[in-house]
Amino acid sequence: MNQKKPIFLDLWRLQFPPMAIVSILHRISGVFLFLALPALLYVLALSLRSPADFAQALTLLKQPYWCMGIWAFAVALFYHSIAGIRHIVMDLGFGESLGAARVSAYLVLALSVVFAIIVGCCLC
Repeated sequence: MNQKKPIFLDLWRLQFPPMAIVSILHRISGVFLFLALPALLYVLALSLRSPADFAQALTLLKQPYWCMGIWAFAVALFYHSIAGIRHIVMDLGFGESLGAARVSAYLVLALSVVFAIIVGCCLC
């Protein structure tokens, strides 16, 4: 009997191409944005109630955890937008070759890193 044994793939040892990394991170950033939006809407609603609540929201946002959370939200929003534009452009039929897809994936990653550094320097 020639039975094939199941193959165990260790996903941590695989080397994904940059296009796969950009696609996976696009999905992760979308989930993060979805989960973080209620907290930011709470702070927005708090800041719009009264001047005293605005001052309370401002002191809340100056705490390190909230500052890092806002930074992460801004970076995820920028990344998700840029990667989404990349996906839409590729769905329209532009940049579908392997070389162009690889270059656009590296461009998305590089722009996101630059934006994360700029926002990090300006925000906190």
